[in-house]
Amino acid sequence: GSPSPVFENYENFKGGTTSLSDLKGKYVYVDVWATWCGPCKREIPSLKKLETQYEGKNIVFVSISVDDARRSGTLEKAHKAWKNMVKEKELQGVQLFSDKAWQSNFVQAYKINGIPRFILIDPDGNIVTADAPRPSNPKLIELFNKLKI
Repeated sequence: GSPSPVFENYENFKGGTTSLSDLKGKYVYVDVWATWCGPCKREIPSLKKLETQYEGKNIVFVSISVDDARRSGTLEKAHKAWKNMVKEKELQGVQLFSDKAWQSNFVQAYKINGIPRFILIDPDGNIVTADAPRPSNPKLIELFNKLKI
């Protein structure tokens, strides 16, 4: 596929920042979500199961929150909602907070206008699919198997 649009220096829940380039060498399954999104939250149990199943394999699971002031009133409240939900639901994988939510270059480049949205990027930083199956969809594991992840 063609090179994936990148994200740079997104705040990492565990501290510091993370860029897509930090994850080169592994497949990257990106989940674009928000705390207020019901369908996003419904995918959490399936996503957690996948993360456990593929632990130590050649794949990183990255969740990017697009929470913003539009829904929460202020960016500060949106940021707090994100931190609280990651803690509360014990979300695993790499948990990131988008720099500019829907306006971020990554979200815009992928033309994301609805969530949840899942994207699979290969170890060289190229797009495998810009619209990957959801964690709850058995087709995702078929795709992982096909790629020998």
